[in-house]
Amino acid sequence: MIENADTGTGALLERVLERGNLQRALKRVRQNKGAAGVDGMTVEQLPAYLRVHWPRLREELLAGRYQPQPVRGVEIPKRQGGTRQLGIPTVLDRFLQQAVLQVLQPLFEPTFSPHSYGFRPKRSAHDAIRAAQRYVEEGRAVVVDVDLEKFFDRVNHDVLLGRLARKIEDRRLLRLLRRYLEAGMMASGVATQREEGTPQGGPLSPLLANVLLDEVDKTLEASGHAFARYADDLNVYVRSERAGERVLARLRKLFGKLRLRINEGKSAVAKVWERKFLGFTFSRPSEKSSRRLVLVAKASKEAFRQRVRRATRRVVGRSLAQAIQDLGPFLRGWSAYFRPGMHGHDLEDLDGWVRRRLRALWLKQKKRGKTIFRALRARKVPFRQCCAVAATAGHWWAGSLVANKALPKSLFHRLGLVTMAR
Repeated sequence: MIENADTGTGALLERVLERGNLQRALKRVRQNKGAAGVDGMTVEQLPAYLRVHWPRLREELLAGRYQPQPVRGVEIPKRQGGTRQLGIPTVLDRFLQQAVLQVLQPLFEPTFSPHSYGFRPKRSAHDAIRAAQRYVEEGRAVVVDVDLEKFFDRVNHDVLLGRLARKIEDRRLLRLLRRYLEAGMMASGVATQREEGTPQGGPLSPLLANVLLDEVDKTLEASGHAFARYADDLNVYVRSERAGERVLARLRKLFGKLRLRINEGKSAVAKVWERKFLGFTFSRPSEKSSRRLVLVAKASKEAFRQRVRRATRRVVGRSLAQAIQDLGPFLRGWSAYFRPGMHGHDLEDLDGWVRRRLRALWLKQKKRGKTIFRALRARKVPFRQCCAVAATAGHWWAGSLVANKALPKSLFHRLGLVTMAR
């Protein structure tokens, strides 16, 4: 523990390295678990490593000699399709980044805009959607929907560090932050240097994104605009398309100052029900009520179906129980996130569609009509229905509609299929 450490921003590195802060960081990294980085060290191995090597690491950090290792590049699927490049730091670097985050977040968090919702304590995507809903119900039916071109890959290091230096006087910490920004990426055994960007995957990246984009927030606030920003997703709500075009032109200049570019192909000024924000959209206006329903965007529903289709591909050697187990985490997460946009029997309909996909999988694995007939009869399905389903061999989706007698909801419940409708 550092005794009587300076509490000013000129001695932030000492605060990062205080025993209590490091213990909290270690606890958080162990809770988050996660994959190993390029060195192969696991979260479980980190405490033993620190017991042996921490005196040397602490000395290197204070002397400015510590050099982060390259991040491990991986691609993960996006919710709406496509992939996103992540950079997984080593467990040691995740621990050090978390320790830095715990000191910097209280410094920057109080100064951030109330219109910023991404990766902030006690704020969520649902809060951003509720704010957007209020703006729309106030009569702002036109949205300036801004998509930044490869934001996390295009962050300019000098610009970002200049914003950080406005609050951080400790040059050693700024130097460490620069080294984290410049740490290379290892992919397919090849390490590449990075001259711009902050890879998604480390604890610090979300805070750094908010630091950089806070200048845009403050400018929009000063102009009295109604907006919601979640990381690099920004929607500004106005009353006319002409006003929206003026706002978009101004945003081009603002982001240009930050060395960022708007993706013109994905950005637009449009009616709110024609665009999506964080996977949601809004209902069209109604003469009966000014209330606008939050809806799940069509693209989000299609991404749901594509994900379920992948998990229920009718391939040999994959059991019904395995498919159900694979689907569980996805169905829980999807329903928890999109529940505010589901109305009436929407979730029940999706549950039924998932069960039908699983019934088709079960039928396909029986392959032949005779095998299907015997399997259905063993489950006490009436003779005529067994014949009807067996006759559909090769047309598994059609047969799955009749197979609900053999594979009822109660069976899926026993197998642990997550039910989204509650």
